[in-house]
Amino acid sequence: MQKGYFESYSYDTPVKDKLNICERLKFNNRLYFTYKYAVIVLRTRKQARSGVYDDKAWADSSYYIFRFIEKTGARFHISGMENIVSSPEPVVFIGNHMSTLETMVLPGLISPLRRVTFVVKESLVKHPLFGDVMSSRDPIIVGRTDPRKDFEAVMNGGMDLLAKGISVVIFPQSTRSIEFKPEDFNSLGVKLAKKASVKVVPLALKTDYWGNGKIIKEAGPIDSHKPIFIKFGEPFEVAGSGKEENQKIIDFIQHSLGEWQNFNE
Repeated sequence: MQKGYFESYSYDTPVKDKLNICERLKFNNRLYFTYKYAVIVLRTRKQARSGVYDDKAWADSSYYIFRFIEKTGARFHISGMENIVSSPEPVVFIGNHMSTLETMVLPGLISPLRRVTFVVKESLVKHPLFGDVMSSRDPIIVGRTDPRKDFEAVMNGGMDLLAKGISVVIFPQSTRSIEFKPEDFNSLGVKLAKKASVKVVPLALKTDYWGNGKIIKEAGPIDSHKPIFIKFGEPFEVAGSGKEENQKIIDFIQHSLGEWQNFNE
């Protein structure tokens, strides 16, 4: 396995004794979690403004958040990481978007293995806290208000990045959602992969551990009783119109979510 934070291509948070009362009050506490999260955000923001927030710093900060989430008592179940690197060429990762967690944690899983960036909303790049960090990652920026402009931004920006060997993560849903609705899952990522002649890696996520905040979405409630699932599917090429391939991704996500629904720790 290429150098990364994990010893194998799958990972399950080790079973530990239950947190004692003091640990529960400290770690499994929304205010404490938000405070620790804010500390890392402010530190990375400073690094980004200083021009020293590179791929390694991005991956390190992501892994720090990963480990802190585990300290709250949450358990990760990650599988299919071999599919991140099974294709020598850059790929397009296409998955469902459930919470802030995947945006924070995925860099620590993917970036140590291959160069990557995200398709992100313009509001995130302009955010006073997260804007500098996201801008430093050379993302593809979409407005989510004009589908035609978003299509052009993803096609043009994606082609340039993929040609440089940089993979792209795209969440086709217009916004985060606990419920997966196939009708909201557009084929933009598949079209990019087809145009660039690269493979697609489907990505299924169950990250409702981290809810959306009412005022600041990224500062929502946490629920350590909800296990966290991340699954990378096998890469595949896009042929024809891409309709069948987009349905293949939808089926992969729905099947994974169905399996996880009945999962018992």
